[in-house]
Amino acid sequence: MQHETQATTQRAITWDRTTYDVAHGPDLGTEPLRRLGAGETAVIRLRGLLEPPDFDRARRRALDLLGSASTVNYSNGSLTTVGPYLAAHLGDLDPYFEQSAQANRRMADAGFDLPARVRAALRRTFGLESLQPAREPDGRAYGEAVIRLHADGVRNPLHNDHIARDAQGTGLSLAGVVRQLSCVVCLQECDGGGELITYAKPWEPQDERWKVPTELGYRGEVVEGVPRHVFRPQTYDVYLINPTYYHEIEEVRGATRTTLGFFLGFTDDTLTRAVAWG
Repeated sequence: MQHETQATTQRAITWDRTTYDVAHGPDLGTEPLRRLGAGETAVIRLRGLLEPPDFDRARRRALDLLGSASTVNYSNGSLTTVGPYLAAHLGDLDPYFEQSAQANRRMADAGFDLPARVRAALRRTFGLESLQPAREPDGRAYGEAVIRLHADGVRNPLHNDHIARDAQGTGLSLAGVVRQLSCVVCLQECDGGGELITYAKPWEPQDERWKVPTELGYRGEVVEGVPRHVFRPQTYDVYLINPTYYHEIEEVRGATRTTLGFFLGFTDDTLTRAVAWG
């Protein structure tokens, strides 16, 4: 296990990433997840979670899926994905579940089993009792994961992801998760830029005054003076963040930054049982 630390004088925490070499399958237990959820760690980086040939095969099969990517444009950014984001469909859920079913079928038809492989590896690594794709009691299946493309010149504005907040009133079971984390697999790093910047500040209701109307994300004032951590993922990296804390992705230069991502929602405070969705 390798620890990468950097002291901060602004808060009595270490806001940095922790790197674990899990190539030989050690059971880390849930304590790293607990620290991430409590805001004591900025990023958990897992080296060796899967073998490089598994990644290379997945990347080749992902190429077969890129023709189905769709882009949503905003004045301050864009989202290009294979598979829908739940947060963008909370006002009208039927299209989300229809598109999720289509995306899940496309991934299965392409032999793209990376989401299942990563879930199984996370279960082993953290000793989880269960980590399954999310499904509503009526059988509607969520998207298992999203392939995200950041092309040259694209950045991801400052934002947070908080399903327990955003799904209130929708009737979705995910509104009841007690902790949300995000897992990202770097399939292809970019030539320059593309850094993930995480801030040691969780979303709070009073932050809505800094929300950018009709655009993506929040104004920079919401994290002014807050410790931040900069992480540039490399191909083969698997990393976890707490997405309810503010984060952004710097402008990409050169090769497209290609990642696979899904959220983890824990159903109780033991952090041993979770569901996943894109």
